[in-house]
Amino acid sequence: MKDKVIIVEIRKERTSMELLERVLDDKNLYKAYKQVYKNKGTSGVDGVTVDELGRYMYLHKEEIKEQIRNRKYKPSPVRRVYIPKENGDKRGLGIPTVVDRLIQQAIVQVLSPIYEQQFSETCYGFRPNRSCETAIIKLLEYFNDGYTWIVDIDLQKFFDTVCHDKLISIIMKTVHDGELVSLIRKYLVSGVMENGVVIPTKVGTPQGGNLSPLLSNIMLNELDKELEKRGLRFTRYADDCIIVVQSEKAANRVMESITKFIEKKLGLKVNIEKSKVAKPDEIKYLGFGFYYTQTGKIKPKPHLKSIQKFKRKLKQLTKRSWSISLKERIIRLNEVIRGWINYFRIADMEFDMTTIGSHLRRRIRCTIWKQWKNCKHREDCLIKLGISKNKAKRTAYSRASYWHNSKSLVINVAISNKRLQQKGLVFPLDHYLEVHTAI
Repeated sequence: MKDKVIIVEIRKERTSMELLERVLDDKNLYKAYKQVYKNKGTSGVDGVTVDELGRYMYLHKEEIKEQIRNRKYKPSPVRRVYIPKENGDKRGLGIPTVVDRLIQQAIVQVLSPIYEQQFSETCYGFRPNRSCETAIIKLLEYFNDGYTWIVDIDLQKFFDTVCHDKLISIIMKTVHDGELVSLIRKYLVSGVMENGVVIPTKVGTPQGGNLSPLLSNIMLNELDKELEKRGLRFTRYADDCIIVVQSEKAANRVMESITKFIEKKLGLKVNIEKSKVAKPDEIKYLGFGFYYTQTGKIKPKPHLKSIQKFKRKLKQLTKRSWSISLKERIIRLNEVIRGWINYFRIADMEFDMTTIGSHLRRRIRCTIWKQWKNCKHREDCLIKLGISKNKAKRTAYSRASYWHNSKSLVINVAISNKRLQQKGLVFPLDHYLEVHTAI
């Protein structure tokens, strides 16, 4: 029996020691290269682009591998960029060099299968065959089973506040290859470059790197284990965690105790102002809102803020002042419409898609009317589209505004819904009904 235990331990040690070599295996690196190339993205601080990555690795791959084996490889600082948030604030993203993205992706490909066996069933972020949609479906299951009191915990700047020592100690429980752990730590402390100045990173995992999503799941898996140990029902997508219970008293108790666990055991900060105990129709989760039907059942819908954001994007793409061909405009509109509706396809939004689609088509007619430039050209275009000469002339020489004219019967007949569809425009309601009924 002792011999069998020794053999198992030797096998574990051998497997662990081989992790770095599995990361540096040519097949694994090539697979990582294909993923980085597929993701595209901008260059890092060294200026090397994704298109130049293949040639660069062909020339320097063996040199880089040797540096990593000898612990001499030094990751470049990430390039800091900011993207606006809905509340007017800005979110900082870190863009690693394409070479570092490739190496991080190679690490992810080796470690992900190992950690997949440890992650909770109700952790949905950055995992194979899981998505925001599956997280919402699970949450709806809890709601309709009677768990309608929500503990909505907001982690304050999670990616910027992760304690490196705590994260590394958690990783070392599973990864016993010191060389690989050392390489991961180097990525954590590689620093960020902002306005030409390199700033050390003593805490946090910069959003934007290929490794960050896995590291966030490893860190928050400790929270998942604690929730499971307490027998609580929850869903988590990255740092967005929702716990559901059956009473307000239980929700307040869970909020207090889990907040203590997160801050004392994990060293993270809970945003007290944004965290709350609420009912389903009072929250926004992954862009979704929820509502009660007449029978008391809870169903999903796009949250009001998500709809407003969608409208703003469509408005931006249909600006009259934007000089772009109708064909190109429709291509860009279709990308946004399909993407947004595919994301929210399980939600109830038939009415919203009807009104948004109608308004969108009017804005396109308004844009076309302006692009026809002068009165004579407008008259000719209307006649070509089947409008009688008298009606065409009366409409073309109208002094009403572009927006007022876009609602006129003549223009709606000339630039009909059917003609817009023939031009390739995707109608929001039609696409929603198509994907919603296909679920």
